[in-house]
Amino acid sequence: MKGTERVNIQKGCSVSIVLKQDQRTGKLTEGVVKDILTNSSTHPHGIKVRLESGAVGRVKTVQG
Repeated sequence: MKGTERVNIQKGCSVSIVLKQDQRTGKLTEGVVKDILTNSSTHPHGIKVRLESGAVGRVKTVQG
């Protein structure tokens, strides 16, 4: 699933995100969602989340 819609993302699900410093390269970081930081229902670049590791970035894909 794409990470541009908030309904696809819940706390505890596995996602791949792009960190701010990796936006140019597109390098993905995988982890488990701790907090959803974007309030709107959609965002064209991906919903911003905080992972359990503390990393913050925009969701590109949702594994489940």
